[in-house]
Amino acid sequence: MLSLPRSARLTRLRRQLPDVAELAPLLKLSAPAVGRRARLARAADVADLRAIARRRTPTPAFDYVDGAAKREITARRAREVFDSVELLPRILHGVAEPDLSVEIAGAHSALPFGIAPTGFTRFMHSEGEDAGAAAAAAAGIPFTLSTMGTRSIEETAAASGEGDRWFQLYLWRDRDRARDLIDRAAAAGYGALVVTVDTPVAGQRLRDVRNGMTIPPRLTLRTLADASYRPEWWWNFLTTDPLTFASLSDSSGDLPTIVNGMFDPTLSIRDLEWIRSVWPGQLLVKGILTREDTRRALDAGADGLVVSNHGGRQLDRAPVSLQALPEVRAEAGPEVPIILDSGITTGEDIVAALALGADFTLIGRAYLYGLMAGGQEGVRRVIELLAQEVRVAMSLMGAATTADLTPESVRAPWLRG
Repeated sequence: MLSLPRSARLTRLRRQLPDVAELAPLLKLSAPAVGRRARLARAADVADLRAIARRRTPTPAFDYVDGAAKREITARRAREVFDSVELLPRILHGVAEPDLSVEIAGAHSALPFGIAPTGFTRFMHSEGEDAGAAAAAAAGIPFTLSTMGTRSIEETAAASGEGDRWFQLYLWRDRDRARDLIDRAAAAGYGALVVTVDTPVAGQRLRDVRNGMTIPPRLTLRTLADASYRPEWWWNFLTTDPLTFASLSDSSGDLPTIVNGMFDPTLSIRDLEWIRSVWPGQLLVKGILTREDTRRALDAGADGLVVSNHGGRQLDRAPVSLQALPEVRAEAGPEVPIILDSGITTGEDIVAALALGADFTLIGRAYLYGLMAGGQEGVRRVIELLAQEVRVAMSLMGAATTADLTPESVRAPWLRG
């Protein structure tokens, strides 16, 4: 047995009764904080908000947000790909307060992300697009209203106020109605038109099928039981105006039937050229994943591109947006604005996208998790959390501005070799 010299042996701890006078300043007893604000304040990241959302939102609504197409392979791969990117720290490049602002689609954004278009948003929370548009305007970032939104173009413009807003368009079979939406968006001050081109037919979202998801939702014994222990959602559902697609009429039934009945599976490059001819503002084409489609969209008059696989909600096993990004950037060149969406849930995801060639990013699920967790305050919390994560990551990487984030700032396994 090893014997320590007497000088190296530990002395016994001397114990005494605690001094009450010294303990008093350490005792900070207060009533536990409760309510929406306290609940949101305890959320440390988007994953925490997702957990809150799951507890407070009926299963069909939560799964509509959380789910993806078929076996959800694309959605899982997106998370794996984002997690595989290494962010490289740079020492002795002091950055006290990184500048997170960017110029995108002809306007200034205080942060390098905005809110993506999402459908049927008031099903997730009664405040819906009103909450998203108001929170985005307060943060100085763009909000995108979907054709499948539950507030009209004009209502969302009112909620947005002086904020930057974009309108997302699916091309309908009825071109006159599509033209009406385009004209209304221009008249209501929407600065960019986001044309989604990856939805000729609805993706097969099996969670929605299994949940019996319909528009408007049917009140069955199953849905009543599921909503019964979520009283806030239930009360809001019963006491606010009916849930409908604001830009659609006769829009009742299951989602694939609605989409396949109203949208045009024969969408072609000529239709994109027509949209370019009638839209006066910035034109962004959403759903680009390949070099070939990059060139076709730009040749048709697109001002910018959104690299997106629709959050994995359309074609399962589609390319992951982040992996497609360098190819799209190489074909588009350095001057074309490129936005990335699909799968972003952390500030580090945003930093990785910017480093690998994006000028801007959009959040969809992350925004809706915050909305479901706490309405407008929940959306504000998502924006705060992501902004702080971006800020800390940029400081640790020695990036004073988003322009300092380059491919040399990261290591991505699929780019090696």
